[in-house]
Amino acid sequence: MIHRAIAIALLLGLVHGVAAPASAQSVTRVYSTFDSEKCKHTRGRAPEDYGFWRCPGHAGIDVVLSAGDQRMQVSFGRNALREPAAQQTFPAFNDVYKGTIEWRIETLPDGKSRPFATILRWNVKLEEEIERRTASGRVLVVTRLNPGGVCHVGYVDARANPNANELAAQIADRHARSFKCGQDKPIVLGQVMPGLNMPEN
Repeated sequence: MIHRAIAIALLLGLVHGVAAPASAQSVTRVYSTFDSEKCKHTRGRAPEDYGFWRCPGHAGIDVVLSAGDQRMQVSFGRNALREPAAQQTFPAFNDVYKGTIEWRIETLPDGKSRPFATILRWNVKLEEEIERRTASGRVLVVTRLNPGGVCHVGYVDARANPNANELAAQIADRHARSFKCGQDKPIVLGQVMPGLNMPEN
């Protein structure tokens, strides 16, 4: 019985060992860049409304930036401004007028691929930097994509964690597809440096 139990354990370990790489290979990534100065800008109507910018993204998915009161929002898709992400930002002043987007992509059963999440680095001011012109905080924001809503899934302090990119990918791959916008609370993974306040929504 003991030998049989060991054999079963070894077999299960072998199966898991073979399955893990296949699962990992089902998610790939591509990168795209954007610069608000090169995107179509629609001006805002209120004094603290800076309007929005519509930029091209991967696979024909629009990247839409909006800003006001020294804070920004980033949403995705044709109806980006109607998505929850269009209202999500940080408590402190922040900006992301240009950057590089990592698109997490899954392969569907029919062989087609689709982006299901993005990872983007934001510049966020620390508490002691409110009166300064620049922000030293860097946060990786993980956003889920449609179908099912576009919203923030999680955050990683890019300066406090040497493996910040890996942590952000973990949030995206493990949680983005099942994340329920408006119901689930975004995840903060890893260490957070003093003075950097993450969103509570």
